[in-house]
Formats: sequence, structure tokens, C-alpha cells
Amino acid sequence: MSGDSAIRVKRTTAESAIELKLARAERDPDYKKKIDTSLQFFNHMLETIVWRACMNIEIKVELEDFKLTHVICEDVGLALGEALLELFNREVSSGINGSGSATACIDEALAGATLSFEERALLVIDSKLVDGQELVEDMQQADLAAFFEGIVQGARATLHLDLIKGKNPHHIWESVFRAFGESLRVAFEPCRWRRGTTPGVKGVVSIEKQ
Repeated sequence: MSGDSAIRVKRTTAESAIELKLARAERDPDYKKKIDTSLQFFNHMLETIVWRACMNIEIKVELEDFKLTHVICEDVGLALGEALLELFNREVSSGINGSGSATACIDEALAGATLSFEERALLVIDSKLVDGQELVEDMQQADLAAFFEGIVQGARATLHLDLIKGKNPHHIWESVFRAFGESLRVAFEPCRWRRGTTPGVKGVVSIEKQ
């Protein structure tokens, strides 16, 4: 990504180091090569989000000791959530929707996502997506859910994820990630009527740090 408009987040813990860049810009033709979490299916799902959201992203993950999928997913989610919150705060003055709902499908699977940036971190996820320990390619359902938990914590946003129908685990989760990406695209679409406000009727959220 080029230019100063990209949002950069570097999140370092005793377990992982995440470097992330996020930008709303012309499509980077090499964006796939810049997503590296060491988990193939997760890379594909992150690619799915930004493709649907019409954003560019770069992610690099380094682990201190153990390659733990839960750590990778949650920490990437937190970093991406922090970047999305910064993007929201940057663009809210000019006016954006701040919330978005979408459904998306792939083959037999159909899912829905509803997202709202209101300084309230809450994930409501369909139990059918998290019950059991079914593997989805090289990941478990619980790891994928941990990513979205990280998103809402980092972004201080509310997110509802629903599985409408589906049989193939790959397709089910890809439909979820597609729907989430589409809800992001809608949330960041211009809306001058909402200049300087959150999507809720409370309006502006002002927090002073002492």
C-alpha cells in the first residue's frame, strides 16, 4: 500500500507480533501475497473480507513459541478491529453509515452479518457456527469464532452473525466471512446526514482520557 492514508497497527504480546495495514484505496493487485498468517484457510477468509469490503490489507504474523491457531485468530482480530475503529473515527466527521447489514452466499450456504460501530463490544454468533469441534480445512470452528470476538473487542462494535443454511463447512464459513465483508462495505459508505455521529440516536460518543 502506498500513501499516508493507510492505517497501521502493530500489536505485540508475549505470544505474537502482528503488523497490519488497512486502507480504502484502489485495489492492490498483489493484495493476496500480503496476507500471511501461516494458516491457509484463514488467509483465504481474510482475503474474502477485504474483497467484499473493497479495502486493501497487509498482515504479517510472527509467533514467539507455539503455532496456536486460537492465538493467531484472536490477535489478528484484535489488530484488525483496532484498525477499523481508527478508520471509523477518521471518517465519522465527513459522514458514513457506521452500520451495515448483509447476506452472502456461496453455493448452498447462506449467512447474514449485521455490524454497528457504537462503542459497545458485543458478538452474537449463531450457535450452529460454534457448537462442536468440526474442522474447517486447517482450522476449528472455535478459532474462527475467536477472530470475530477479537474484531468486536478491538473495534468496540456490535456484530451479529447468523447461519441461514448450509452443509459444507468451508462454504458455511466462507458465506459468513463474505457477509461480514459486505457489512463492512455498507458501514463505511458515505452518509452526510450522519456527519459526526454514530449510527445510534445517542449521536456523538465523546470519551476524555485523563
